[in-house]
Amino acid sequence: MTSAAPAPLRRRADAAQNRAALLRAAEEVFTELGVQAPLDAVSKRAGLGRATLFRNFPDRQTLVMALLESAIEQITSESQRLLGTPDELIQLLHFILDRMVFRAPLVEYWQTSGRLQPEMQAAIASVMAIFEPVIQRAVAAGRCRADLVSRDVLPLLAMFSGSLCGCPLEQRDALAARTWVFAMDIVKPAPAQPPIKG
Repeated sequence: MTSAAPAPLRRRADAAQNRAALLRAAEEVFTELGVQAPLDAVSKRAGLGRATLFRNFPDRQTLVMALLESAIEQITSESQRLLGTPDELIQLLHFILDRMVFRAPLVEYWQTSGRLQPEMQAAIASVMAIFEPVIQRAVAAGRCRADLVSRDVLPLLAMFSGSLCGCPLEQRDALAARTWVFAMDIVKPAPAQPPIKG
């Protein structure tokens, strides 16, 4: 018969579960109602009290930046899952675009927070680090333009978010599909040109 976990371990496990529940609830509430939605709605959606919310996230900015960190972790996990697949670069970009469709209010907030904030600088550096080896493999395999580098991902993501932010949910799928076409025109290698006849 196994003994129960020591009390400190149980408390740490409970704290981790509460934090995860708050992040899930915040993403849902902010996506549905906008980032300025009452924080009470977040704690209520998570089934936790206000004290638990503010113990984990003292203010709205801290909560939204924690969601940004969570989004980066999801991109990291997806890049690891796609490792070795033929079109990992294309699939990873599409993974991000799909999530931007539903997280447009959060993406817009992150953008307006300012790129010079330490959290935003860290997020940008993380994204570039994730894409660096992915792009190198794609270039080596001839699956993208030969001069593509990790920093080029930033204007691509800006194009994704710029087409979606401020748009109602029912319009985002069509806008995302159109934006994807333009993005692929930028990323994929140019078709070989027929020789010029003399």
